[in-house]
Amino acid sequence: MSEPKQGLTYAEAGVDIDAGNALVDRIKPAAARTKRPGVMSGLGGFGALFDLKAAGYDDPILVAATDGVGTKLKIAIDTGLYDTIGVDLVAMCVNDLVCQGAEPLFFLDYFATGKLEVEAAARIVEGIAAGCAASGCALIGGETAEMPGMYAPGDFDLAGFAVGAMNRGAELPAGVAEGDVLLGLGSDGVHSNGYSLVRRVVERSGLGWDAASPFGEGALGAALLAPTRLYVKPALGAVRSGGVHALAHITGGGLTENLPRVLPEGLGAEIDLGAWSLPPVFRWLAAEGGLAQAELLKTFNAGIGMVLVVAEDRAEALAAELTGAGETVHRIGRVAPGAGVRYSGTLA
Repeated sequence: MSEPKQGLTYAEAGVDIDAGNALVDRIKPAAARTKRPGVMSGLGGFGALFDLKAAGYDDPILVAATDGVGTKLKIAIDTGLYDTIGVDLVAMCVNDLVCQGAEPLFFLDYFATGKLEVEAAARIVEGIAAGCAASGCALIGGETAEMPGMYAPGDFDLAGFAVGAMNRGAELPAGVAEGDVLLGLGSDGVHSNGYSLVRRVVERSGLGWDAASPFGEGALGAALLAPTRLYVKPALGAVRSGGVHALAHITGGGLTENLPRVLPEGLGAEIDLGAWSLPPVFRWLAAEGGLAQAELLKTFNAGIGMVLVVAEDRAEALAAELTGAGETVHRIGRVAPGAGVRYSGTLA
């Protein structure tokens, strides 16, 4: 008679439920700080409830967005610098919502790893909570998936899901016309797109992540992890002031691909590349990688993270309002007959 096989446990298979519970306890205070009108329940249930009437909407249209952080995660993993990658995750979602005219209401995250390390995961989720708080949206739920064998040791992946709302009739883009002015809002660096190319350029340079940054202060890895700028509150303020016809979040595809997404058929954009200075990080990437100007403009934000398409007679007032809200504003061009984006001048 064969001996009975020794019983297995989930922990022996590589999944630590206690660690997951410890993470939830650790992040509850951070999530609680994001609470806003409309939140009915948060972490802990099988789902989270949100009351649109309590949030101030009487005839709401819901808007949803989902995104990730891409291979920027690899730099965070390689350097062990986890505190701001969650801000990137939120920004990539909520900056898209405002382009539809929506106010971000709540956010959920998905964090997947081979072996859950509570301290690292908590720092990531606390960054997510910080991004939510700065955007006025609540972190009301998420999923932590520990999947042994799916990820290399230390690796993880992130995805985010944001839901916003607007009252019916406030959808954007709307009313874009020839002669509208393009107001570009300055970026805080590379944001969260183009990092596969960034990593190739760094590899070519021979520099390590802990080397001195060749384009700014501190170490190279930390400099490249500068978080994506959150444009939500200044952009919504401008929309509510009147005269904003469209917004374009400048992500993968750069100005070349993203601006035409908010322009109606028959209209294009004329952009003066001399209207702003190329930030040092992009000058370094272009020089070290031998990047052509067209490649730079189609891969990166090139220093402009959000574009507002505004009525010409409102451009000066809106630029002043956005500047007062802390944005760096450049009048970069205009809407004109045609299609796509036409550039004049040179990035410098």
